[in-house]
Amino acid sequence: GDLARGATAYVTLEPCSHHGRTPPCCDALIRAGVARVVVAMRDPDARVDGRGLNRLREAGIAVEEGVGEAAARAMQAGFLKRITEGLPLVTLKLASTLDGRIATATGESRWITGSAARRAAHGLRATHDAVLVGSGTALADDPDLTCRIPGMARAPMLRVVADARLRTPPDARLVRTARETPTWL
Repeated sequence: GDLARGATAYVTLEPCSHHGRTPPCCDALIRAGVARVVVAMRDPDARVDGRGLNRLREAGIAVEEGVGEAAARAMQAGFLKRITEGLPLVTLKLASTLDGRIATATGESRWITGSAARRAAHGLRATHDAVLVGSGTALADDPDLTCRIPGMARAPMLRVVADARLRTPPDARLVRTARETPTWL
């Protein structure tokens, strides 16, 4: 609004120039009267791709591109993969012992990683749209598959269990908490 008049706006991704769920962001910046917009990277979406920046420039707003671009690309990796390749960004998190095992022969090894690795795994849950496990993990561990780092919980995050034989029991945590955290079997 008016408090932004004459200000500089810093954005990670080029302000959109099309109507979607919300009106164009470039129009909001123009209406607010900002004097300058610093953009980390252009939006590769064909509906935008330079159009938002052009609209800002046509409105007399100074535009600076490429500031912090590498960090913005890392932050937008999932979006960029979807827009440029039509594919989701997938991260594999795997823990194994030096001899290539994930548990003892009896399955007793609950934690083969340290607390820092477990915290990093929870951090991945907070930054990804979904987490997937196989039915064997669901049966053996009865996991929550939620991020339990205070202040980092992501909602809604989708939990997915690959269970072709529907072996996940109705009393599993994933099933019992499916109303609070979306879950697909």
